[in-house]
Amino acid sequence: MDEIRDNKAAQRFELDVESGVAFVSYRTMPGGDLYLLHTETPAALRGRGIATGLARGVLEIIRARGQKIRVGCEFLIDFMRRNPEFNDLLI
Repeated sequence: MDEIRDNKAAQRFELDVESGVAFVSYRTMPGGDLYLLHTETPAALRGRGIATGLARGVLEIIRARGQKIRVGCEFLIDFMRRNPEFNDLLI
């Protein structure tokens, strides 16, 4: 998997994939923590674990930065339930 980048101008973490870009959009909250809004993978590539890998990578970046999160994306809510090792990031 390629490197995840934080496109601050678009307020989303991006990952280049075969036919486009997979991303997690966010909003920066007062204090600098993030509200994760939406996860999207190109339709032709769904079901291949790209969104799961992206979610894990994004959460690791957020942890390394010392930020906290709120989650409004159904995919990420489910990911957090299945991966409680990231629950320390929740506000």
